[in-house]
Amino acid sequence: MSEAEPMSGGCACGAVRFEAKVDSDEAYLCHCRMCQRATGSVSIAFKNIPQAKVRWLSGPDWYDSSPIARRPYCSACGTSFGFQFLEGTNLDLTVASFDDPSHFRPTSHFGAESLHEAWIDTSGLRRTRTDEQPKLVDKWIAATGSLPG
Repeated sequence: MSEAEPMSGGCACGAVRFEAKVDSDEAYLCHCRMCQRATGSVSIAFKNIPQAKVRWLSGPDWYDSSPIARRPYCSACGTSFGFQFLEGTNLDLTVASFDDPSHFRPTSHFGAESLHEAWIDTSGLRRTRTDEQPKLVDKWIAATGSLPG
């Protein structure tokens, strides 16, 4: 990844958008209970970025998730955008909220005391593509006029 490459992202409904100057492809998985509860997932992929390199084009809402941190989210669709210490200069943005999350690679785990090992290596599980589900595809096309993307 080139030095401070601009990348964009946003929520599911499009109400919140951001741009971030990203200087590496390194990201991490957080497994702490606070993140599990905040996202409803067993882990969350984050990219740590200096706040000064993040620009909200249409701002998120924020909530204090603990006495030491707050989290940005979209109040319209519920998308979680990350984590920020109340006293700090960095922001952890959710990898999946970037328009192209494939630019990132996991390099470490955090909150390993709450890590659910069975959810880490899922390479042996059956895989089904969305487009292999005709009923779902038909419903999507009927609702939107195009294939799910």
